[in-house]
Amino acid sequence: MADEEKMTYTSTPDMEKEPVAQDRRRSVPDKVAKHANDADEAMKAFAGHEGEVLELDKATSRKLLKRIDFHLMPLLCVIYGLNYLDKTTLSYASVMGIKKDINLTGDDYQWLSSMFYFGYLAWEYPTNRLLQRLPLAKYSSFCMIMWGLVLCCMAGVKSYSGALAVRFFLGVFEAAVTPGFALFTSQWYTKKEQGTRVGIWFSFNGWAQIFGGFLAYGIAKGARLHGSTIAPWKIVFLATGLLTIAIGALFLIFMPDNQLNARWLKPLDRRLAIERVRINQQGIGNKHFKAYQLKEALLDPLTWAFAFYALTADIPNGGISNFFSQLIVSFGYTAEESLLYGTPGGAVEVVALILCGYLGDRYGNRLLISTSGLILSILGMLLIVALPLSNNVGRLIGYYLTQASPTMFVALLSLIATNVAGYTKKTTVAAIYLISYCAGNVIGLHHRVMINIEANKIL
Repeated sequence: MADEEKMTYTSTPDMEKEPVAQDRRRSVPDKVAKHANDADEAMKAFAGHEGEVLELDKATSRKLLKRIDFHLMPLLCVIYGLNYLDKTTLSYASVMGIKKDINLTGDDYQWLSSMFYFGYLAWEYPTNRLLQRLPLAKYSSFCMIMWGLVLCCMAGVKSYSGALAVRFFLGVFEAAVTPGFALFTSQWYTKKEQGTRVGIWFSFNGWAQIFGGFLAYGIAKGARLHGSTIAPWKIVFLATGLLTIAIGALFLIFMPDNQLNARWLKPLDRRLAIERVRINQQGIGNKHFKAYQLKEALLDPLTWAFAFYALTADIPNGGISNFFSQLIVSFGYTAEESLLYGTPGGAVEVVALILCGYLGDRYGNRLLISTSGLILSILGMLLIVALPLSNNVGRLIGYYLTQASPTMFVALLSLIATNVAGYTKKTTVAAIYLISYCAGNVIGLHHRVMINIEANKIL
């Protein structure tokens, strides 16, 4: 019975493989055969180990998984939380004086919010190519440090045009984080483990909303009671930007590009870590661009089904994520109270994402289980729209329920990591998915079917 619980890998000499390889080359299309020398990075781990037999039993696999979780998940979670916090600091700043200080009028705030998504959209495909071509952790950490620097620059803007430029470049550098983290997840975890892990690191959007709300509230209240040498909203940008730079530096030091340079794994454990994900049949990375995979991605109906969902589902997200502080003010609360009362929405997102991610992997149906988050968010919007304007508490609860909406977006993102094979195809599908996400957010920020904060009603 113990032998049945083991997975074995045998590395045979090259001369034994050659006849088989020649037979296989005759049976595969030319477009694939010409890439025969573009081997996955995993092949490097087994170079010089021909004839070695690896046995990976369940106990060893669980031990490796715990070690991988311990070293990877904290960094992925904290950085992803900062990714959300940094792009939504503008929402906190909107009730802390930035509109007056840089003379925002009319639709200026909407355009300032959407400029982030224009930068994200413009750089999404190039950054996916760079994620494939360059060392994954090093390029990701470079983008993290740069977006922290850009965010700090937001504290120095004195005009609307300057703020637009900063928001654009913030989107450029943050464009790498979601597709990069999907690659990390597919690289280190089996398909059955990926949904839960994506749900966990994505749930730190919610933790960031909780942390950001308390941070902004503390800064606003402290400045009101004791005064400050610079505007409170500038302190928020500096604090979050400097924190991002610091964590990005730690990511550069401690995050491996793949199993091959994980310093916290012994050489044998590195090969075992690769062996445990061999069941995915996707490898751990390939730096070569393959045109046939690009064509497959563009012609695959599922690619455009993913894109259609991201486009339509993120239209409401564009308005809510950038206006949530003003939305809560419109319910009858003060600006300071809006910073504090926004935090429970983050808790709803955390619970929904972790629960749906776990149950989706547990029962093998991520999409069906993730629809529960959509149902809750629709109920929340109905409460905001249908309840009397005087029912502030009920409408606030409705806002909290809308924060369960990312469950389906995350489920589809995890399916891209799990089900799309070939690194060129995977990065292309992820780019199209996230470009559609950006387009949906921009539409949501400017469409007339949105919450009119000043009039306190639905147009």
